[in-house]
Amino acid sequence: GVDQLETYFGAYLPQFFYAMLAPLTLFVYVCTINVTSAVILLICVPLIPVSIAAVQTWAKKLLSKYWDQYTALGDTFLENLQGLTTLKIYQADEYKNSQMNEESEKFRKITMKVLTMQLNSISIMDFVAYGGAALGLIVSVLQFRSGHIDMAGCLLIILLSADFFIPMRQLGSFFHIAMNGMAASDKIFHFLDMKESEKGNQEFPDNHNISFRNVQFAYEAQRPILKNINVECPMGSFTAIVGESGCGKSTFAGILTKKNENFGGSITIGGVRLSDISEKSLMENVTYISHQSYMFKGTIRDNLRMSDPDAADDKMWEVLRSVKLDGYIKEQGGLDMKLNEQASNLSGGQRQRLALARALMRDNSVYIFDEATSNIDVESEDDIMAEVHNLARTKTVILISHRLANVVKADNIYVFSDGYVAECGKHEALLEKNGIYASLWNTQCEMENI
Repeated sequence: GVDQLETYFGAYLPQFFYAMLAPLTLFVYVCTINVTSAVILLICVPLIPVSIAAVQTWAKKLLSKYWDQYTALGDTFLENLQGLTTLKIYQADEYKNSQMNEESEKFRKITMKVLTMQLNSISIMDFVAYGGAALGLIVSVLQFRSGHIDMAGCLLIILLSADFFIPMRQLGSFFHIAMNGMAASDKIFHFLDMKESEKGNQEFPDNHNISFRNVQFAYEAQRPILKNINVECPMGSFTAIVGESGCGKSTFAGILTKKNENFGGSITIGGVRLSDISEKSLMENVTYISHQSYMFKGTIRDNLRMSDPDAADDKMWEVLRSVKLDGYIKEQGGLDMKLNEQASNLSGGQRQRLALARALMRDNSVYIFDEATSNIDVESEDDIMAEVHNLARTKTVILISHRLANVVKADNIYVFSDGYVAECGKHEALLEKNGIYASLWNTQCEMENI
């Protein structure tokens, strides 16, 4: 649909202006031969744009539905393709196949409606165009029989009758393609017209104490995720956020990195409101590492230099040693080792170590680890956590983890529960409270000792 915008601007609009001027020019010329014939032909010409306008109202609604269904079918197909392995494992491919067939049938029906609409509108425009030309022929013959024009004038009007309607007819032929582009453009322009949140212009402060005061956030108005939370992350501290799945831990990180906006309450960094800090400056000082850090197809060097384009090889080997990945990389060809898309030729643990190495290249002020050790082997988890603890000695580190053994050494631990901060304190103090944290700790200890 977007490609057809070129037809709209490159063919439809120029033809539109040509279709307006050509009949007027011919009208002036035919008037020199016979005014009656010229007036009748000119009166018939607007019937084509009138029919186009009548069809356009109907076509715009229909094509909007067409592109909605087209997008839905594409989304379903892509989702099924990406999740094909999972569907096979759970033997749910037959169900998804039937679902795909339903989407395909809906698309087939709406496509047939569009084709029917196009055929009907073309038929109407052809009827008007050929009918007008035929009327011009009849009038010119009658004018000749009445002696108002000679034979040469009669033949000239007959030949020009078709030319009165050809520009409008050509306009109609571009109309349906143009309407496809216009329907698609409505969605594009709607997206472009969406108001962006106000961008800050202040620099990231040197004194970067992070403070959340009565912060609320909801993806949907009826379902709040964070409810008046208060969190303090002093500069140079090691702060941990823990809690059961769905309690708002990752949402907290998303707000701090400006991925989640429109929150309530107050968030400041070094006394400066988060919204007043420019996104560029924030990204230059805050590094976010999740359990799904993306690795690009290319080499180890290419991926590491995303953090520091001018980094020397020595610096890259230094961070690889710190995450204990240097030995394996050397065996595989060094920094020029080829990586597949999403580093699929590395294990889960190796990918996370490489993601941490890339983060360490930045040497930023604040590091946020969001379940960075999730779903990896124990050895890799231990190596990554050792580096996190080492980093916490000189940097501000916020660790979000479901595994409490990783947060024992944190300066302060915040326990999230149902969107609230239920408890906070050091590991030993929280165990003494015998509350939510102690319950989670005991449960995890029992499970890991089995």
